[in-house]
Parts: sequence; C-alpha cells; structure tokens
Amino acid sequence: MDRIDPIDLALLDGFQRDLPLESHPYARIAAGLGLTETEVIDRLSRLQAAGRIARVGGTVRPNTAGASTLAALAVPEDRIDEVAAIVGAEAGVNHSYQRENDWNLWFVATAPDAEALAAMLARIETASGLPLLDLRLIRPFNIDLGFPLRGDRVAMPGKRGVETAVLRADDKPLLDALCRGLDLTPRPYATLALRLGRDENSVLSRIGVLLAAGILTRLGVIVRHRALGFTSNAMVVWDVPEAATLAAGQALAALPGVTLAYERRPVAGVWPYRLYCMIHARSRAAAEEVLASARALPALTGIDHRVLFSTRCFKQSGARLSEAA
Repeated sequence: MDRIDPIDLALLDGFQRDLPLESHPYARIAAGLGLTETEVIDRLSRLQAAGRIARVGGTVRPNTAGASTLAALAVPEDRIDEVAAIVGAEAGVNHSYQRENDWNLWFVATAPDAEALAAMLARIETASGLPLLDLRLIRPFNIDLGFPLRGDRVAMPGKRGVETAVLRADDKPLLDALCRGLDLTPRPYATLALRLGRDENSVLSRIGVLLAAGILTRLGVIVRHRALGFTSNAMVVWDVPEAATLAAGQALAALPGVTLAYERRPVAGVWPYRLYCMIHARSRAAAEEVLASARALPALTGIDHRVLFSTRCFKQSGARLSEAA
C-alpha cells in the first residue's frame, strides 16, 4: 500500500461502512481527515476514475429485496472469452470470475424477483449451450465484505438478523440506486431523492431503517480489492454434512482472513458442497496460510473440500434490483 497517498488510504480504510446519514456526508468525512468537502469529493472521484473504488453506495443482503444466486459453467478453455461475454452481457450479472476448476466460470446473478432470475439463467444456458449450476443461498454466516488496508483484518461475523417485514414497495428503487452508487456531489442524498421523486429527509430516514433492519448490509466506499493489492482470491467449498454446517460456518466466519462465509444448496450427483468461504489475500502464500487455519478448525478437520483460486475477473459491479441496465 506504499503507492497510495496516506490521506487516500485513510479515506479508503475508514469509510467502507457507516457513511454519514446527513445532508453533507462528505463534509463530515472531510472534518475527520482535516480536508475540505471539495477535497474529499475530488479524491473519491480520482480513486473511482483510477479503478480503486467501484462506487460510494450500499450493498444489499441477498434475497431480501430481490432474488439472487451463485452460478457456474464448465466452459471449454477455447470458449472462455466467448461465454464470459455472454454472461457479462446480462445486466443482472454483477460478478463474474474464471476459477481453477472444471466448473471454471462463476458468476453472481441478481434480479427483481425469482421469475426474472430464472429467465436470466435460462438465457445464459441457451446462449452458451452449456448446463449451469444454480447454487442458491441457504444462509449467510459472514457477508460483510470489507477490506481493511492497514494491519490485519478483523473478522466480522454476520450475527445480526434481518427484518424483512420492514420492506416497502418503494424500497426497491432506493436500494437499486444505492447499489449503483451515490453521486459524488456535496448533497448526494438530495440528488438521489430528486431522482426518485422523494425528499431528502425521507430518503435519509429510510436508509437508516434499512440499515438497522440488516437489509442494507453496508453503506460506504466500495473498494475494488484487486486494484488495492488483494490479488490472490480463493473460493473454498466444503462437503460438510448438513447437520454440521451451522457450527462449521460460524467457525469459518470468525476466522481472520475469511472475508465471506455462507451455506448454499448442493446439487445432488454433481456438486456436493454446501459450505463456502472466500479468502482475499495479497499473495497466494498468504491465502494458503488462511486456508491452513481453516483446515485446522475442529469443525472442518478432515472435511473434503476444493480450493478454487480466481484467475481472471470479467465483471465486478453492484447488484441490480430492477430490469433497467
């Protein structure tokens, strides 16, 4: 991280969550960094243009305001670019990676509802001519994907429940807009409110409700981890018995270096793995160290697993909760 300006580093490290819910959030950030509001906005704009941040905005808990899944395709090597382009052309695909496995093209797809998600997956299967693994989420153990840039990461297990009962019909456009990103202007919530035909105070109040309910899992600077040095990333899948998944998932979620942990529905006879975790590290050796710690956990000792390091990133963006591109 020695190539990042120290003030930029403080900005990226300190505001990946808890973006101030007030009329001038960048002014509040500026006060803490000894800058002006304009300087903070300029720095964020420059970091975004350089590809080091994706946006300033929110992340939504999966399958609350929309429908989502993790999917995979087994693509012949000579077709990987072609099929990746087919997958990436879908606006609802927000992450797409090539990984070290026979099932080598992995992507996250999000849609406004289950019917739209099914239609998207069917289009991909038809266009690619390849069978698709649809690995639906059962429960998350840690979905707080932040990247502390100074010192070791402290695990932040997702112990908080979610209160979907608070959702209203007019929340989806708001959540979709937050996933796309706030404007880098002095009053981003006012700009967002104007776009939605609402007033600034109601937008601020509603975002607070959605954060408290666990539907918005994070509001802040969303960094691009690869551009910041986290270039060695592995998805590890574990063939844990269903009855043991809760204990194993909680143990993984509490392990420093594990950035995500969740249970997904296995596919009988094809993909038996139900427990997943992500390891984001600065080197393959560092990722292997975290993996060794995971293997040593009592709940995972001797459990069959597969390690899928990512080799290429084809797409990384915020989730889409509306049909608009």
